[in-house]
Amino acid sequence: MTDPLTIAPRDKAEILAQALPYIRKFHGKTMVIKYGGNAMTDPELQQDFAEDVVLLKLVGINPVVVHGGGPQIETALKRLGKQGHFIQGMRVTDAETMEVVEWVLAGEVQQDIVGLINQAGGKAVGLTGRDGGLIRAQKLKLRDHKDPSIEHDVGQVGDIVAIDPSVVKALQDDAFIPVVSPIGFGDANESYNINADVVASKLATVLQAEKLLLLTNIPGVLDKQGQLLPELTSAQIDALIDDGTISGGMLPKLAGAIDAAKAGVKAVHIVDGRVPHAMLLEILTDQAYGTMIRSE
Repeated sequence: MTDPLTIAPRDKAEILAQALPYIRKFHGKTMVIKYGGNAMTDPELQQDFAEDVVLLKLVGINPVVVHGGGPQIETALKRLGKQGHFIQGMRVTDAETMEVVEWVLAGEVQQDIVGLINQAGGKAVGLTGRDGGLIRAQKLKLRDHKDPSIEHDVGQVGDIVAIDPSVVKALQDDAFIPVVSPIGFGDANESYNINADVVASKLATVLQAEKLLLLTNIPGVLDKQGQLLPELTSAQIDALIDDGTISGGMLPKLAGAIDAAKAGVKAVHIVDGRVPHAMLLEILTDQAYGTMIRSE
């Protein structure tokens, strides 16, 4: 990582001047950031992320952070002697597992992120779907990929019914940075574990965000030759799925990204979170550090 003290003053001024048009363009806009992958587990990248979020807030952009926590949940379950079980990529969440999910996401992980952002000079506040009635959910009906007549029971995994963003907007107006755990609540006050990419995509749509950024452990969407595709439309993504170029874990991430883009989020970025300050570079420079999906 380059030490800022070794950069010549003229070069620093040039860097700031290049960022100015982007700061002006995005001033007052909301950006929803899905925080996960290496950026969430590597101490140096954690620090970079916190600094980036604080800087965005200081220049007048409104970041909203939605975080995952799969590896941390898995570690906690193993400590309890409980083996994680998945169906079609979804964690089966019985009542005991849901208790662990809530404790890890809303307790350990969320508070770590809030602490990092505050330490970097920001004012972060942690939220779950219960706070201010933010995320109402219902039990997810998981149809079998091969036989849609079969429905898998994945326990307390949620499907979003509605998002009320008023608590997020109130915090933004008071100069706070919301940090959202992907936990929703049902009509009987039951808790639901929800995919963080889905929460980030839906929240970006409801907040009419300028951008949705999904931090990942890959460079972005790659073609069959392994080359980065810096920009895609939903039609191009459909073609890449049909010919098998896009598959596996990228499918749900892109489904949420396409939904957000179609619903009015101006740009969705799948960003390589392993690159130091990748999020800041993506927003405030013309250098691509991932794949951008534009609304059409």
